[in-house]
This record gives sequence, structure tokens and C-alpha cells, in this order.
Amino acid sequence: MIAQLYELGSPDVKKIGPVLRDENIHYMQMVLPAGERLPVHMTNGNVYMTVLSGTLILRLADEQPMTVPARTVLKIPKGVEMDAQNGGGDTLELLVVKAPAPQ
Repeated sequence: MIAQLYELGSPDVKKIGPVLRDENIHYMQMVLPAGERLPVHMTNGNVYMTVLSGTLILRLADEQPMTVPARTVLKIPKGVEMDAQNGGGDTLELLVVKAPAPQ
């Protein structure tokens, strides 16, 4: 078979990890229960973030936090401080693509 298959984890279990990582792309799944957050960090590549379910509260650099609903795609440039958290009572599920893959 020419295609390679990768499976996403359960949307019911906390996860912050890769689905696929190679020299071209990093494709990550993040599942955050209510009240959970990612560590504050600098983006190490161009980030394309899709909110699949739940509500994301996102602060970039020194901007005010924004509320991002499900079914929204964000494009965030490399080198920006990011603070992301689950902003609701439901589980937050994100797909995060870093392209090109960080070196």
C-alpha cells in the first residue's frame, strides 16, 4: 500500500502528542479536559491549529486572550509566545500542524 495510515487517539482521554512527525510536518492531537492548559511556550514553527470540539482560550504574545469556538482554524507564526487552555466545561480537542516541520 502506498498510503501510510495514522490513527487519532480517543477524544475522551487527555493527550498532548504526535500523530505523525517527519521531516516535512508535525501533526499533533491535543485533548484537554475541563480546566487543563498547555504550558506557556514559544511557537517553534508555523502553527495551524484546528479546534475540533470545546472552547479554546488563547493568548498570543501580549494580546488580550481570545475565545476560539469549535470548528475554527488558526494560523500562528513562528516565534510567538502562546498560552492555550480549555475555556469551557467540555473536553477541548485540537489538531495542530507545524509546517514546515521545526528543525
